[in-house]
Amino acid sequence: MTGAEINQSKFHDISHFGLRLAMGSIFIAAGFIKFDPSFATYLPQMGLPANMQYLFALEEFVPGILIIVGVLTRISASVLSLVMLGVIFYIDKASKFIGPDGVELPVILLAISLVIITIGPGRISISHLIKKIPRFLQ
Repeated sequence: MTGAEINQSKFHDISHFGLRLAMGSIFIAAGFIKFDPSFATYLPQMGLPANMQYLFALEEFVPGILIIVGVLTRISASVLSLVMLGVIFYIDKASKFIGPDGVELPVILLAISLVIITIGPGRISISHLIKKIPRFLQ
């Protein structure tokens, strides 16, 4: 490998990790907020049962952590892509793209999830360190 190929490879690894880190951080923060009991009072306004508060919190919080550390990233990104589809079409009703009630952030997070599903965890991950993990579980 030439020096340029090595630097490009490292750049791809670091940028892929940065993408995972940004997405995971957003979902950890969003999931953590949903553990607050006041979030349960907001759910019936969206037509959802209040007793599902902890499920909604965990389905964002846990995959966010797994994506950052690089374990079960494809499965976690799949779960988060389903969450984003629910947000886009059920919660926000895809009414407008940009604006106060726009779906631009969920669409961006959906796109990042699809990229992570396609690419996988990358080299800066626990899955890469533990080489015996099957590909579909990475």
